[in-house]
Amino acid sequence: MALTSETSPAGGPAEKEALVRQGRDQPAGLSGAGLAVILTGFALSIADFFIVNVALATMKHDLHASDAALELVVSGYGITYALGLVMGGRLGDAFGRRRLFRDGLIAFTITSALCGFAPTVTFLIAARLLQGAAAAMLVPQVLGTIQAATDGAARARAISLYGATAGIAAVAGQIIGGFLLMLNIGDSGWRAVFMINVPIGLVALLLVRRMPATKADRKPGLDLLGTALFGVTMVCVLMVIVEGRSLGWPVWLWSLLVVAAVAAVTLVRVERGLEARGGSPLLPPSILARHSMRTGLMAVVPFSIGFGSFLFVYTLVAQDKLGLGALASAGVLSPFASSFFVVSLFTPKITARIGRRIVSVGAVVQGTGLLLLALLIAVEWPHLPLLLVLAVLAFTGIGQALIGPTLLRMVLADVPPASAGTGSGVLVTSQQTATALGVTVGGTLYLTLASSLGNASGAVLVLVLLALFSAVIFALSLRLPEPR
Repeated sequence: MALTSETSPAGGPAEKEALVRQGRDQPAGLSGAGLAVILTGFALSIADFFIVNVALATMKHDLHASDAALELVVSGYGITYALGLVMGGRLGDAFGRRRLFRDGLIAFTITSALCGFAPTVTFLIAARLLQGAAAAMLVPQVLGTIQAATDGAARARAISLYGATAGIAAVAGQIIGGFLLMLNIGDSGWRAVFMINVPIGLVALLLVRRMPATKADRKPGLDLLGTALFGVTMVCVLMVIVEGRSLGWPVWLWSLLVVAAVAAVTLVRVERGLEARGGSPLLPPSILARHSMRTGLMAVVPFSIGFGSFLFVYTLVAQDKLGLGALASAGVLSPFASSFFVVSLFTPKITARIGRRIVSVGAVVQGTGLLLLALLIAVEWPHLPLLLVLAVLAFTGIGQALIGPTLLRMVLADVPPASAGTGSGVLVTSQQTATALGVTVGGTLYLTLASSLGNASGAVLVLVLLALFSAVIFALSLRLPEPR
C-alpha cells in the first residue's frame, strides 16, 4: 500500500485508519478449492481451442458450412480471445479479479450454450467470437490471482499446476471431443462439444466464492487511445496469422502488417508519454521493461510457437497420413500430456535444487525428443513402431514440463501484485499469439514441404526446425533471472 507524506502521532486516528485499511486490503491466501475453481475456468478456455477440431466434419455436414466458414469457427474464438486478454487483465486489476472471473465464467457458459444451439454457421461464428471475448475476461484473472494471493512455495506450486493444466487441457479437449462424438448422446452430434461446458461452468460458478478477492490498491484509469492502438495492432497481426493460409496469402493481407507496425510504434510512444504524465497506460512501459518480463517473454514466444506447431503438425500426420481417427490420434498423444502433467507437479522441487537451469535442462530434453521423433519417421515411415513413438512423445512432454511452468514464474517474478492482472494479460497474449503463429507457420511449412519432398521428409524437416527452437530457448535460459 502506498504511504502518504502525512504524519500523525503514534496511535492517532490517521494511523489507526491506515492499519485497519491495510488489514482489509490484505488478500486471503489461495486455498486448494479456490485454485481448483480458477484452474477449471482456465482449462475450459484452453480445451475449447482444440475440442472444435474433431467436430469440424460433422459441423460442415449439419450446417452446410463452407471451408472458409469453418475456418472462422476455429479462428474467430482465437482472435477475440487474444485481443481481449490485456484489457481483461487490466479490468481485473481495476474492479477485482474475482468479479471479472465470475462475470467471464458466466459469459463463457452462456456463449457455450449459444454455440451448442446454433441454427446456422453464421450464428455459430458470432457465438464463437463472443465466447473468445468471455474467455479473455476470465483467463488473466487466473495468473493475476496466483500472483497477488500467493508467494514462495505456494506460488511455485500454483503456477506449476497452471502449466500442467494448459498441457492437459489441450490434449484432453481432443480426447473428450472424440468421445462425445462417438457416444452421440441424444443424437447431439457436434453440439455436445460446446454443451459440455455448461454443467462444468455452472459447478465452477457455485464455488467461485472460494476464490480470494484481489485487486489493485489504486483503481487505474482507462487508456482509450492505447486500447484502440493495441486493438488495431493485434487484429492486423492475428488476421495474417490465422487467416493467411485459408485466404491464399493475398497482397492486401500482407499490407496489414504495415498497419500493425505503424500502430505498434504509435502505441509505444503514447504509452510512454501517458506513464510519464502519471497516467495509467494499458501496457505500462515500466512493467514491460522489467528484466524478468522482457527476457522471459523472449523465451516464451519460441516455446509457444514450437508447442502450437508441434501439436498441429502431429495432428496432420496422425490423422491425414497415418489414418488415425480423432480419438485414436489424441490417445497416442496422451503419454505426452501425462508426462507433462506429472513432471509439472515436481517442477517446484526441481527448481528449488537447480534454479533457472531447469529451463536449460528442459530445452535439451525437448530438443532431443523432437530429434528422436524425426529419426523414427525418417527410418521407419510409414510403419512407425507404436511403443517407441509413445516413449518419445512422453520424453518430449517431460522437456516441455520442465520449461513451461518455470518460464511463467520467471516472467512474472518482478511484476508487483497491484499490476498482476496486466502482467498476466501481456504474458497470456504473447503465449496465444505465438501459439497461433506456430500453428500457421508449422502447418504451412509442413504442407509445402510434404507436397514437394514427401510426407516423411516434410515432417522430419519441421521437427528439426522445432529442435532448433529448443536450442534458442536453451541460449535464452542462460540469461533468465532465478525463478521466485
